[in-house]
Amino acid sequence: MRVRKLTFAALAVAAGLSLTACQNGEDDLGQGAPPSASGAASASGGSGSGGAEQGSDGKGSGGQGAAAGSGSDANGRVGKCRTDELEITASDSTVGGDTEGTVAVELKNGGGRDCLLSGYAGVDLKTSAGSLSAVRTGEKSTPMTLKDGKSVYFGISYPVNDSGGSGVRVTGLVVTPPDETKSVTLDWPGAASLPVTDGSGSQVKVGPMGSAGQGEG
Repeated sequence: MRVRKLTFAALAVAAGLSLTACQNGEDDLGQGAPPSASGAASASGGSGSGGAEQGSDGKGSGGQGAAAGSGSDANGRVGKCRTDELEITASDSTVGGDTEGTVAVELKNGGGRDCLLSGYAGVDLKTSAGSLSAVRTGEKSTPMTLKDGKSVYFGISYPVNDSGGSGVRVTGLVVTPPDETKSVTLDWPGAASLPVTDGSGSQVKVGPMGSAGQGEG
């Protein structure tokens, strides 16, 4: 019996040691968690560093975007001029002795960015006989970048009414910038009337951007 009691006691001590070892092992794992978390933080920090690099690249891209914003699209190309960005006015430019009358139309860029103008504007005269569309002169048109605050001019030529009759009264001028659908209606600064025609075609002609004598402002 004494031997059996000693054996039981020895087993109890061994079990106690085994339990203590397991608890220590759990403590080691528990203590091991912070280094693992620290490793995750380092990885996160590395990712953050990578993010910073990307942010730096993003800043560079943003810089390009800011440059593009000053009149360019996402590809760095200058965007076209919009009607709402242009201050459009018209003035009489007829020179004494000319056989035709001339009106110069000014397009001033007030949009806060450089923009692109290319081709011909649409020109319609409001008259007592209805709307009269100007025809293009056929001159070559070169695309141009109109800088913010600058102006460009084009000319409208029309026949002078020297018939002595009342002719066709002009009541207004409608201008549509190139590649736009929105128009601006202006007072007609030229002669009060056009000669009556046989209806064979428009006698009013429009030149391309830059065709008027003032040139680019």
